[in-house]
Amino acid sequence: MGATTRRWLTAAVATVAALALGAGTGQAAEKEPTGPVQPNILTAALYSVGAPTIAPPGANDWNCKPSDKHPNPVLLSNGTTANAYENWANLSQKLANAGYCVFAGNFGGAPGSFLQTVGPVADTAKALAAFGDKILATTGASKLDVVGHSQGGMNVRYWIKYLGGAGEIGRLVGLSPSNHGTDLFGLLSTLEMIPGVPAALGTVCQSCNEQAVGSAFLTDLNAGGETVDGIQYTVIQTRYDDVVTPYASAFLAPKPNVKNILLQNVCGLDFTDHLGITYDPVAQGLVLNALDPAHAKTPPCVPVPPVIGGEIG
Repeated sequence: MGATTRRWLTAAVATVAALALGAGTGQAAEKEPTGPVQPNILTAALYSVGAPTIAPPGANDWNCKPSDKHPNPVLLSNGTTANAYENWANLSQKLANAGYCVFAGNFGGAPGSFLQTVGPVADTAKALAAFGDKILATTGASKLDVVGHSQGGMNVRYWIKYLGGAGEIGRLVGLSPSNHGTDLFGLLSTLEMIPGVPAALGTVCQSCNEQAVGSAFLTDLNAGGETVDGIQYTVIQTRYDDVVTPYASAFLAPKPNVKNILLQNVCGLDFTDHLGITYDPVAQGLVLNALDPAHAKTPPCVPVPPVIGGEIG
């Protein structure tokens, strides 16, 4: 039996075990099966084809109790089309190694599906909020921090605004979040004006329509103020974002509790794009700083090439 065959058999067994134990849901499992650390989102996506419900490394240990140093557990929130392993198979382990209780789940897609976070944003946010409630109840923490990529950095704001998240979340860290939507360099905005196209797109990805610039969903979400007092917001964005465009649309309106960071102002040699930002070492260092500003360190400036392609938002 070749190494490739063994790997896929192992992944298949892990998938069955994960489904039986409730991977990604926190149901019936004390410590869920996890996959290996991955160097980038492409290798993580390939691995998760055979194990779409596997938890990212270092995540979903339901026996984990937050320490005095890091009293808030960290919830990782996925981007559009991405499952938890695909999105977080590197940063999750770094957070766990730093002493955090880390959790991630799959929401907004068919159970067990490779594609997640494609349903209505409100429904995904409701499932995310319920998962957050379970984390708080299980760990005994009074609040949690959320790190979200793309849609995952935006949809938490629906939880905050409409689902009680203002009293449950201490920090929200967005990596290339779609806070004001995207026009995909004008392509999505053009397609949205063609009769029948939004309806067709909505059959496979309703959240894609809702993340178009000027959508009714985003207009409502951003009305009356984009942030709330009592939560610390950090947005980490790359100038080379090829999905959330224009890239500055990721940033939140300035307030004392908002910190907008352009990655290239920290490391001008970093060319990471939308798809690669959760695996980017500079961005990861900035996430750690945002979660623990009292012990912030300047991330080493390491040249990072872009990853071609990406999810919608």
